[in-house]
Amino acid sequence: MSELITGVTVQSLTELLQEAGYRVNQSEQNGIVQLLSASQGIGFAVRFGNPSAEPGSYVDFTYNCALRVQGALPEGLAQVWNASRRFARLSLQGEFLLMEMDVVVAGVGATHLRSQLELWDRLLQEFIVYLREYSQQAAQLQAQAAEPVAEEAPIL
Repeated sequence: MSELITGVTVQSLTELLQEAGYRVNQSEQNGIVQLLSASQGIGFAVRFGNPSAEPGSYVDFTYNCALRVQGALPEGLAQVWNASRRFARLSLQGEFLLMEMDVVVAGVGATHLRSQLELWDRLLQEFIVYLREYSQQAAQLQAQAAEPVAEEAPIL
């Protein structure tokens, strides 16, 4: 049985991402460190959550992908995703559409962290497909609603 993890550090999570083939940059803003990376050309961040008893270690973190919204989003986009998907949630925060996935690491094995990263990667891919398909469906519905309805002549 593998050893259980009680927390992750900035360095250990950087190494996990790099071992999986991701480029990783550390960024610090207002004293808060986050990791920046990308998958399939889609940028994402790793934000650390609650500190563990060990200094510099955390018991959870969040994968975070923020896309800037240009124009109006189709109605119900985030709600349909959240009702039809598990693990990651969508929200609209200002001019950003945000997908987030929390990962709790205390008391899990190393393979759990890798599987969570693989799940995140899969969700990012689904997210882009979902946005395309949802936008196309919304555009088709708008086009259908704008078409004039031909009135049928009464049959005598």
